[in-house]
Amino acid sequence: MRIVPLLVSSLLVAAFAAPAEAATKTETLPVYDYSQAIREQVWVQTAVDSDSDGAPDRVAVRIIRPAGAPKVPVVFQASPYYAGLNDVANHDDVDRALSFSRAETVTFGGYLDNYFVPRGYAVVFADSLGTGGSDGCPTSGGRNETLGMKAVVDWLNGRARAFDAAGAPVRADWSTGRTGMIGVSYNGTLPNAVAATGVRGLETIVPIAAISSWYDYYRANGGVVAPGGFQGEDTDVLAKAVLTRANPSACAGVMASLERDQDRETGDYSAYWAERNYLPDAGKVRASVFVVHGLHDDNVRTQQFGQWWDALAANHVPRKIWLHQGGHADPFNLRRDVWLDTLHRWFDHWLYRIDNDIMREPMADVEVAPNAWRTSPAWPVPASRAVPLPLGGGPRQSFVDNPARTPEELAADETATDPNRLVFRTPPLPRETRLSGTVEVTLRADIAGKSPYLTAMLVDYGEATRYAGTRTLATQDCIGPGIEGDPGCFNRREYVTATTPYEIVSRGWLDVRNRFSPAVTTPIVAGKPYTFRWKLQPEDHVFAAGHRIGLVVISTDRDHTLRYPAGTVVGVRPALSRVVLPLA
Repeated sequence: MRIVPLLVSSLLVAAFAAPAEAATKTETLPVYDYSQAIREQVWVQTAVDSDSDGAPDRVAVRIIRPAGAPKVPVVFQASPYYAGLNDVANHDDVDRALSFSRAETVTFGGYLDNYFVPRGYAVVFADSLGTGGSDGCPTSGGRNETLGMKAVVDWLNGRARAFDAAGAPVRADWSTGRTGMIGVSYNGTLPNAVAATGVRGLETIVPIAAISSWYDYYRANGGVVAPGGFQGEDTDVLAKAVLTRANPSACAGVMASLERDQDRETGDYSAYWAERNYLPDAGKVRASVFVVHGLHDDNVRTQQFGQWWDALAANHVPRKIWLHQGGHADPFNLRRDVWLDTLHRWFDHWLYRIDNDIMREPMADVEVAPNAWRTSPAWPVPASRAVPLPLGGGPRQSFVDNPARTPEELAADETATDPNRLVFRTPPLPRETRLSGTVEVTLRADIAGKSPYLTAMLVDYGEATRYAGTRTLATQDCIGPGIEGDPGCFNRREYVTATTPYEIVSRGWLDVRNRFSPAVTTPIVAGKPYTFRWKLQPEDHVFAAGHRIGLVVISTDRDHTLRYPAGTVVGVRPALSRVVLPLA
């Protein structure tokens, strides 16, 4: 007898004599043979022609789905990276070695297919426009990329056309239409973008380390900034990196327009960036959202999840959040067993409509130190309150910008006099204090010189064992069945920690010429005092008893901002300046 139903309840357990260990659960079970899964490729037709060749762009879609199953829901990961990266500055050429031709050779990197296909899900990978096997041009978050991936959801729901390699029409008659998108970084950004269209059938998204506004990835309050470690990158650089090698000439005009319209001269917000901002459309989101982000992510910084989370909350979108201690990382590599269990129950709830406990559990899971997790009913934690702290009294204090020095150098040795920074500290904290939310800084300051930047860093001063990265172990977990070339086994990873005297908890940047608006450049008069106000990156951090909370003020952040010639002088009036901390 072939067991078709996957939804296990007490009735089905009795009917099909399920294993005893599954009898008390309500979940999908791995009853489908992964080695016999159907593997196929189609090209979905979109509503855009981004390479201007006179034909609608088509998206290359690869599918692995359980054989012998009734209609199934879909776990969908879109990416511009499946064919690797072109050899451009700041990007390594990584060959993902995925098949773009013979359907029977379709294999996926990662764990999604090994884990979910046996449990009755189809897993779908698609190449973002202009990459891999898809037509069109990549535009680093542009509207065409959004509509390209939306077309895949439409096809899964019978609203778009697709074709096989021979040109014959293909219908997704195996799909229930209920789709969940998931991915890390760019692969997590595309779910945000598609959800913001309000497309029907997209039931949930799991954006991990994802962008919600591309302006805030490459800019900050009017200033040109870089993802940590990627100085010089901008939207045109990223687009060229993912652009399909076989057809760069067709997108030459698009690449030129990206380079022109991104405007690295003023850094101002514009219509170009508005096209790549998903926040205003949060009210259109029909999908539930499971946000995941690393608190040490210097690539896609924490503002990206913070502002998206706030926009979703304002529109009452069903949601959940995980904040971990890692950097730009998938929680599969940091908390594997708990992650797989949670993600499984999340997809079961939203795609199979199983009434499990996932939405009755605490909304927020936060890792406040390596392997130390705390839950709360909301984020920021409900006990968090805005606490204003003046920077002190006394006369004007000044420093001289030196772009050759790193933020770590400038934050260290807080008791020493340093000509290239100012440090303000609280007294030792009488008890453990948790910061949860977004810090805001107000400075009364004057500036004279080439650099237009003000940078503020919130620092935890006090010795502690802290996150220092991750390492890969030799041992593996086999999280599901595999086939030749895709065994379903993955190396474990663990945190690396180090005992350090301080930690930069958060930072934020302002181009002083954009003190009124990120969209408008207003020159300043050298040496004239102004009141500047800006926010740091959202954070959740526990300061131990006896530690001091520090605010370090510099101009150039060598990790992130442009580097102007040295010598800019910044004068700060502490009595007229303050920092507002969200403290629990």
